[in-house]
Amino acid sequence: MKRLILVFAAIGLFTSCKKDNEPGLSLPAIKQDTVMFASHKLATYYTASNAKYLVVFESGMGDDHIVWQDKKVAEAISAKADILMYDRAGYGNSTISNSSIAKNINQVRSELETVINKYARDRKVILVGHSIAGYFLRNYASQNAARLAGLVFVDPSHEKYQDSARQDIEDLLYDVFVANFGANSGAAREANQLLEYIRTAGTLPALPNIPVVVLTSMKTDESSNFSDQAWGRTRQDWYNAHESLKSGVTDFTHLTTTIAGHYIMKEDPELVKNQILALLSKLP
Repeated sequence: MKRLILVFAAIGLFTSCKKDNEPGLSLPAIKQDTVMFASHKLATYYTASNAKYLVVFESGMGDDHIVWQDKKVAEAISAKADILMYDRAGYGNSTISNSSIAKNINQVRSELETVINKYARDRKVILVGHSIAGYFLRNYASQNAARLAGLVFVDPSHEKYQDSARQDIEDLLYDVFVANFGANSGAAREANQLLEYIRTAGTLPALPNIPVVVLTSMKTDESSNFSDQAWGRTRQDWYNAHESLKSGVTDFTHLTTTIAGHYIMKEDPELVKNQILALLSKLP
């Protein structure tokens, strides 16, 4: 298990198998549904209060939607907006097939567009993404700026930190995911495309000029040290990569934490909740 954690850390994917739920928090009515594709289906989890905005949560590599519920982050947001979570192909209750393999970021974006369009209707959305999902959010934003009201990046992966030439890291990550979750898991299939994700991200335009929040872990721990060593980078490089997302954005909030590691929504959930709610509060 320790080897798995350290390998996740090498690409900013530090994970924990423990699910800690806060006692005493009244859960909203989260409905479960599916979005059907020709070769597979994606499981979705959402609230339907007809709120003005829809907040969509995108998980990192190796995680299904539960990562946003371990500390009730998604539930806390549902008091102010409708929420939507989903499992990408091969995660959770979503199925996977040869044609649903996420071969490139555009395929991930296309499926995210389909999921959002089903539940957003004519509403604008706020996208919240963790880790590798930072690439997915940026690609979605490049093609759907008019749909977005805001973006929240939770310790996102970034090509200025990750070296797209590191085939050894992709191979190691893939092998560990196969050993732990199987070759047909969404995690293993996505891990096999890591370098393609990084290369494509380097071609993406600047973010649209909408409110953007970036949360960066500057905590020095075993996982961050392993990640920095694996990529030949530093925590300052991690921060600088995230800071570069402000290009062309007039409403840009970049906060750091030394309390939480890569999984900020688990170790400092109030920071994530408060920043999403703060973004919502400034919207018309």
